[in-house]
Amino acid sequence: MGITGMTYMFTMVLSLIVLIFSASTVGFDYFQFTQQYQPAVCNSNPTPCNDPTDKLFTVHGLWPSNRNGPDPEKCKTTTMNSQKIGNMTAQLEIIWPNVLNRSDHVGFWEREWLKHGTCGYPTIKDDMHYLKTVIKMYITQKQNVSAILSKATIQPNGNNRSLVDIENAIRSGNNNTKPKFKCQKNTRTTTELVEVTLCSNRDLTKFINCPHGPPKGSRYFCPANVKY
Repeated sequence: MGITGMTYMFTMVLSLIVLIFSASTVGFDYFQFTQQYQPAVCNSNPTPCNDPTDKLFTVHGLWPSNRNGPDPEKCKTTTMNSQKIGNMTAQLEIIWPNVLNRSDHVGFWEREWLKHGTCGYPTIKDDMHYLKTVIKMYITQKQNVSAILSKATIQPNGNNRSLVDIENAIRSGNNNTKPKFKCQKNTRTTTELVEVTLCSNRDLTKFINCPHGPPKGSRYFCPANVKY
């Protein structure tokens, strides 16, 4: 083999190594832990929910994210081994239900894992670690938005609430860091609080301020008062 051939082979091997490394380690700055208010999710969905909702914020997903540029998605071709979920199922069905279709909880968790969780390495090791991390954050670490708001005597009674009051209540439960909100109009005059996001550093060891939420003019922008 000549020098040219050796150079070509070396270049190809190096490119393959870089490709493999890139596939396993994807850049991201922080995590979004997003929770959705079940009645508002169903109200804002074009297709009615199949089952009655609970007046709770439950998990939408845990998403590796970037402050600048696109967030990583679908970083690995894989499947979730649902056989391993085992005794986590009961907890997950409560804190992370498929609100739109409660007959397909596992499918919802798998879609979240494939789209987002696969991009969380090395913080997120694998599919079961992804599920366990969500349980730990919501239950053990008490990053439960409904419980945080209830502690501040903000109950889901369907009235208009000051967004500042909601933000201050959440700040009191997450080291005074800024959350992110997503809202949606369900009538010409009423805007519902649909999602609340808590943000953490890329190691999931401390809360951080979330980047700005949807801007004014966006269909998901939250005005000064929202229904909750």
